[in-house]
Amino acid sequence: MGKPTGFLEIERELPARRPVQARLRDFTEIETRLTVVQARDQGARCMACGVPFCHSGCPLGNLIPDFNQLVYEDRWREAIDALHTTNNFPEFTGRVCPAPCEAACVLNIEGIPVTIERIEGEIADRAWDEGWIRPLPARERTGRSVAIIGSGPAGLACAQELARLGHDVTVLERDDRVGGLLRYGIPDFKLDKAFVDRRVAQMEAEGVTFRTGVNVEGEAALAALRAEHDAVVIAVGATVARDLPIEGRELRGVHLAMDFLVPQNRVVAGDSVSERPHAEGKRVVILGGGDTGSDCLGTSLRQGARSVAQVELMPQPPEHDPLAWPDWPMILRTSSSQEEGGERDFAVMTKRFLGEGGKLTALEAVRVELVDGKLTEVPGSTMTIEADLCLLALGFVGSTLKGSGDGVFTCGDARRGQSLVVWAIAEGRDCAAQVHGFLTA
Repeated sequence: MGKPTGFLEIERELPARRPVQARLRDFTEIETRLTVVQARDQGARCMACGVPFCHSGCPLGNLIPDFNQLVYEDRWREAIDALHTTNNFPEFTGRVCPAPCEAACVLNIEGIPVTIERIEGEIADRAWDEGWIRPLPARERTGRSVAIIGSGPAGLACAQELARLGHDVTVLERDDRVGGLLRYGIPDFKLDKAFVDRRVAQMEAEGVTFRTGVNVEGEAALAALRAEHDAVVIAVGATVARDLPIEGRELRGVHLAMDFLVPQNRVVAGDSVSERPHAEGKRVVILGGGDTGSDCLGTSLRQGARSVAQVELMPQPPEHDPLAWPDWPMILRTSSSQEEGGERDFAVMTKRFLGEGGKLTALEAVRVELVDGKLTEVPGSTMTIEADLCLLALGFVGSTLKGSGDGVFTCGDARRGQSLVVWAIAEGRDCAAQVHGFLTA
């Protein structure tokens, strides 16, 4: 715990965000950092709750009360050591995690949980600033080799753990840069790619080899890779997007979300992208109310969209659900992108895309409601939503590579389906332990 009476004396406080009008002019991270004093105060709010439900809320099992206490006592170097025992990349989760730990915090009964995510991020940022995070190469090599397909958070976590155990690790990435979801799936205004580069450099110094532009497809390629290595890990993510095969899907202006987000990340990285979906001056409609949809919203606003509407199929959730604690509550949330502008609508089903001359002009939709657990169209509610650009952010249904057999392992979204960065890191760590056991049996 922190200060015994801290949760009674100190208010929950988040770091300030850059003003909306300023951040819409660029793709720089929107959040500022907590000051040392603010972080100490927030750590002081961690209470002696008896059973720290935050542990079960966190997929990584982070030692949350421990690092809160250490921050409160100004023992920052010990705090990063405690954090690294469970989390390879706290600067990632300290920025892009939805913080299920905070949902499980006892103080969340009152809706004022400890600011666990930002404390975690501040610990990592300060540790990098102070030079406390350095390569940790293995003292002895095992002579065993492992190939990891995919360099997203699961693949990176698995690779770092195995390299530190002394194995020769090669990470294969089909894109031109390392990072997977971290690199091309998350906009820079949420996660600056310099943080990814910094961890990659650390891992290279620990002995991990990265090969980009390598696309492993099919059983034959997987078998050949297995023949070259003592073990293979599939960590390719769940990159097969859910499509919407309705009338008019072929119209110009209807795109999958990643076909919109990835090119923008490449542009921010300095690449020249000749053709890409762009929102400037357009009426944008985003189908899907999740994180990917919000990323499309923030990106559309920064590109200068004329208007943006984010449409969700399911009914609007309640603003509060205290009975859900300590489980994740299904409540109405407002993302940083949603606070920047645009409109949101719920319980709307798109029936077909309308167009002229092969180009999208509108969506025909209908309102729906839940009846006996099933979505049912509301009679007489058909409507037309004008649109020049429609982005499908409907989630992901699977991975591009599957495999099994002796010495072949799978982790992250490729194993569990579309999930969170924090779950991917946890899966990567667990997979590394299984691979190590297999190699040393």
